[in-house]
Amino acid sequence: MAEPQLSVRSARARDLAHRLARRENRSIADIVERALEAYEVREAGREPASTFYTRLSESYGTDIDLDAVIKEGQQIHKGPEL
Repeated sequence: MAEPQLSVRSARARDLAHRLARRENRSIADIVERALEAYEVREAGREPASTFYTRLSESYGTDIDLDAVIKEGQQIHKGPEL
């Protein structure tokens, strides 16, 4: 049975899918499915901006000193031991 063709307008995306399929010895459909699944997982883990700002204002109030918030969570690396 013939492998379904990837129909995209972007030549770059098509070439990348073909190159990855050859390199990993997988079908183009498998490459595209795996890439889309990875994208979905990565993007689903993000917190929406409205939720972030609500949480931030609940934690720090309405007057937020972002420099202080950043410094609070910042850990300075001591550098390599020589």
